[in-house]
Amino acid sequence: MTTRTRGLAATALLALMATACGGSDGEGAAEAFGPVTVEGVGSVEPDPELVEGLPAHIRDAGRVAVATNAPYEPFIAFVEEGNQEDFTGLDHDLMVAASAKLGLDTDFQQQPFDGLVPGLQAGRYDVIVGGITDNRERQEVASFVDYTASGTGVLVADGNPLGIGSIADLCGLRVGVQQASRQQEILEGFAAEECDEPIEITDYPENPQAVTALKAGMVDAVAATQVNLVEIAASLEGEAELVIDPENPNGYLASPNGFGFLKGEEELVESYRAAVQSLIDDGTYTEILAKWGQEPIALDEATVNQAID
Repeated sequence: MTTRTRGLAATALLALMATACGGSDGEGAAEAFGPVTVEGVGSVEPDPELVEGLPAHIRDAGRVAVATNAPYEPFIAFVEEGNQEDFTGLDHDLMVAASAKLGLDTDFQQQPFDGLVPGLQAGRYDVIVGGITDNRERQEVASFVDYTASGTGVLVADGNPLGIGSIADLCGLRVGVQQASRQQEILEGFAAEECDEPIEITDYPENPQAVTALKAGMVDAVAATQVNLVEIAASLEGEAELVIDPENPNGYLASPNGFGFLKGEEELVESYRAAVQSLIDDGTYTEILAKWGQEPIALDEATVNQAID
């Protein structure tokens, strides 16, 4: 799968731009929720200073409603097949941990992917998560706390027999991509502008088919979002490996992934940015990414609305 660039554009803005849910009725917890244990990582306790900085309606509610669309691994998945109420994944752990820093409980809800932004606009939940790319079109509707970044990565046969070290080394080679993916667009543009020999791009309906073609020797490399290739490479040890470009450690043209909040809820956005930064500073963030094998997409600093497009 490619990064979630599908469907979250600013579709017809709903007239109802209500403040997102989570205690707007004034009823809620008198004390901060927590501490919370993140499985495989440890306990996260509320930070009184961060709790104090929350918008009053969220602090009083003591919880946030979190909408997602699973499965989209490693960001979000169901704990068990058939159960759409219990979630796991990198985004799940990081949102739970950041919310715990703020003294908030989390209520995850499965939603159709194309319904995430309209539901956010309608006030049905407070935040959307699940490997969502922060881009400028989405910023017309939402503000993003950026917590990782992933660009185009390159998967090659085990041992890297062609010595591919970066996207520039794909000139003149056969490369498999997922049909209509961002990677197809990037490679076509790169080849037109930078390559003396064209890149022979073959598109496949799904990314696993491109990987199968690599294993069969039908292509020399596969280009996909680095976050997905980290997991694929781990599952294909001895058959394929991920190329790490020192100049682009998060992948070529790395775009940030973010937790999305309704535009205008800037106090809540800043609270979560500070909470994620606190997790970075105390090492919890690194432990969560390591748990999911995603250290290559880490950021040094939590940011807001840092889209590159």
